[in-house]
Amino acid sequence: MEKEICTISITNNWLTDEYTFYEDDRIKRNFDNNSLSSDVTEWLKPNQINKQNKDRLVKNCPEELKEKVMHILDYP
Repeated sequence: MEKEICTISITNNWLTDEYTFYEDDRIKRNFDNNSLSSDVTEWLKPNQINKQNKDRLVKNCPEELKEKVMHILDYP
């Protein structure tokens, strides 16, 4: 498995929503659908993440990793 770059949380409320970025450009999302369906994992491509979530991810990204994460997200 490739090296992890960082994990960014965009949690709004008590439901988890975290994205982990890897050196090989993969994106893993861990989230809770609801209180009965928690800790769900899915692997995403940049086009599967909506603009609002991309904005939030970039906003919450550590400054020193922003450029790398923006590249993986194919963010303008």
